[in-house]
Amino acid sequence: MDLQDQLKNLFPDHIPEKEDLPEKSGPKFWLQDDPILCKYEKRKGKPVTILEGYNGADKDLKNLTKELKTLLGVGGTYKDEKIIIQGDYRDRIMEFLKENGFKTKRVGG
Repeated sequence: MDLQDQLKNLFPDHIPEKEDLPEKSGPKFWLQDDPILCKYEKRKGKPVTILEGYNGADKDLKNLTKELKTLLGVGGTYKDEKIIIQGDYRDRIMEFLKENGFKTKRVGG
């Protein structure tokens, strides 16, 4: 029995009002003026894509990492203010970031 059912049992004559909550219409992430650097490296013979230069809060960095991993269907992590994605996905990541209002800069090859 959840809270709504308990309240109905306590106050059977009460008719709850529908509250219209305002929807978030702003961007999902904190946007910055500086570009995010998108690098490609090989670590232990495997390709990784590294994003650095994002100076938002840790919560925003975590959300951005989660969105990228979900979009690409790959593993990855964030640490030391860098996002590390397994595989070479620079083009798709840069396209996603541009769609969300970020400036990006490709570093290396």
